[in-house]
Amino acid sequence: MTTTFDLNIFPVTPERWPDLEALFGPKGACAGCWCMYWRVTRKVYNAQQGDGNRQAIRAIIESGEIPGLLAYNGSETIGWISIEPRPAFPVLENSRILAPVDDQPVWSVVCFFVNRRYRRQGVTVGLLKAAVEYAASHGARIIEGYPVIPKHEKAPPVFIYTGTASAFQQAGFVEVARRSETRPIMRKYVDR
Repeated sequence: MTTTFDLNIFPVTPERWPDLEALFGPKGACAGCWCMYWRVTRKVYNAQQGDGNRQAIRAIIESGEIPGLLAYNGSETIGWISIEPRPAFPVLENSRILAPVDDQPVWSVVCFFVNRRYRRQGVTVGLLKAAVEYAASHGARIIEGYPVIPKHEKAPPVFIYTGTASAFQQAGFVEVARRSETRPIMRKYVDR
């Protein structure tokens, strides 16, 4: 699926914080997550859910770290993708299903958030392609994602925040492991 609007994608920087805040809204994208779910222990995540997570992601951005990319239609922020080297997401290390495939360094895509009005219009695929370019420009050779294969075609967005396998396939990713029926590990290898 291709977009029918002007999709522009940029790294989130301190100057773009208001755009991320507007996209995530008062609920912090999903139940006060603010895209901190994979970055901190469950205990910390639960303790800071809501405003604490908002402050945590803002501190990351204010430090100069780029935790992801924002998609725009004109001046409207319409989507988000979280991508960084895998060590930025320590919760992945505790997952039996998402444990490392091998000892290769990878950049991980762990989360998406797309404005409700722009879902199913190619924003996720556009974000994935831009994330691959961004990671490659910072030395990445392998970009990895952990999408779901929804059991139902109309799965609620809350259950597919890591993206769908079909979107990853459209962006050129291939499945490299599957330790769960609905959760493949997919990779895009960067040619140099």
